[in-house]
Amino acid sequence: MQSSRLRESRALGKLVQTMFILCVLMTCVSALTTSPVEHTERVSGTPTTPEKHIELGDNCQFRGREFKSEFRLEGEPVVLRCPLTWSYSDAAASSYPFLTWRKMNSSQLIPGDEPRLWVKDASLWVLPAVQPDSGTYICTFRNASHCEEMSIELKVFKDTEASLPFVSYSQISTVSTTGLLVCPDLKEFIGKTGGNVQWYKGSVLLDRDSKKFLRVRDPTRLLISNTSLEDAGFYRCVATFLHKGTKYNITRNIKLRVEEMTAESIPVIISPLETIPASLGSRLIVPCKVFLGTDTSSNTIVWWMANSTFISVAYPRGRVTEGLLQ
Repeated sequence: MQSSRLRESRALGKLVQTMFILCVLMTCVSALTTSPVEHTERVSGTPTTPEKHIELGDNCQFRGREFKSEFRLEGEPVVLRCPLTWSYSDAAASSYPFLTWRKMNSSQLIPGDEPRLWVKDASLWVLPAVQPDSGTYICTFRNASHCEEMSIELKVFKDTEASLPFVSYSQISTVSTTGLLVCPDLKEFIGKTGGNVQWYKGSVLLDRDSKKFLRVRDPTRLLISNTSLEDAGFYRCVATFLHKGTKYNITRNIKLRVEEMTAESIPVIISPLETIPASLGSRLIVPCKVFLGTDTSSNTIVWWMANSTFISVAYPRGRVTEGLLQ
């Protein structure tokens, strides 16, 4: 009897011990299976919640205003190039995915509801321009790390004699020399005009076969043989531009001033004087430095040529371009 009770006591102890072990094992398994789930939720957050997009604020750095204002005629196409992109003039449009335009004191980005305005290759196109388009335009470049902007002023005038002094480019020639007139700011249009540029003095179309006014291969340039004081005055060059079946004129007015020959120092090219090495596929900027003497009113004109040809003719697609005269 006592032996039987001892066996029952031992069996009961083993049962309790076994149940305790099973309880411990179940607790450990539960801990192991729930811990990764909690860890995953803490790391990744709620699976249905999309990742938040961080936008840069409006604290853009203002780089100033473009030094040259654009004076244009009503009814003609106008192209404003963002001053921030001058140092990347050969870049493709895809290089400016975060560049936007707007008019001063307006939060409305261009293009908006106005079909006359659109953005192409970082430039703002207005076609045709009207007088209410006059104002200050701001181009903004922003990405995830910074934001900067510059402004450029546009003034649109009616094509009248009264507006002529405001929309004219000043150019200078000297008596008894070969004068050179340049039809400026046609980069966006000249490739589409087929070289069709007409030159006028006042309202008179200049004769193509004239010995006085000499045409060159580059239609944007006009030579004046043996310049005299009588050649001074207003000139006009007119190119044509076709857009969606409509032909537009692009007019540039030039005020030519002819001066008497004076004793000036001879211009001296300082650089470049030697062969310039360059790597294939790289971007190259070659500054041309010319010493003009101490006379600040020098009439010297400096330009580049490639194989005895004007740059705009040698490279009509703009792979090689001339920079601004400083």
